[in-house]
Amino acid sequence: MKFTRKLIAFAAAAALTLTACSGGGSSAKSVDVAKLADELNSSVITTDTLTETKSEMLSSIYFFEEGQVTNSKVYMSGNATADEIVVVECKDENTAKDVLELLKTRVSNQSELFASYNADEAGKLDKAIVRTSGKYAVMVVCDDYDKAESILKDAGF
Repeated sequence: MKFTRKLIAFAAAAALTLTACSGGGSSAKSVDVAKLADELNSSVITTDTLTETKSEMLSSIYFFEEGQVTNSKVYMSGNATADEIVVVECKDENTAKDVLELLKTRVSNQSELFASYNADEAGKLDKAIVRTSGKYAVMVVCDDYDKAESILKDAGF
């Protein structure tokens, strides 16, 4: 009987230790949304100058629902290029997955649009980076995808 109690206590302690080590949740890194968006903008866009998009515009551009995105920084082209950088923090990981689908839809819609008048820019959209890490989601359409991948890898994506 003593052995069984000790075994149960040991198992419970081990389970608590494992939970404490993992934080009980996602192991995704914390992301400074503005810093990551700024770094991408200054490093991977070479043929255009992007303009920061106001956060109140995001729901009409990406169809984010109220409360899905808690922090964001978005850069868009004003010169008829497909270049675009979206870095968002969502309220939780499940919401980030929903936002990911909205970003994929954006890429698809932009691809159809650019295919009708600028095949080179449509080609950029074929290589668009759209992914999540924990409660964060990113979308990058740029000139230097190798550099973008490196920056995103360093940020935990």
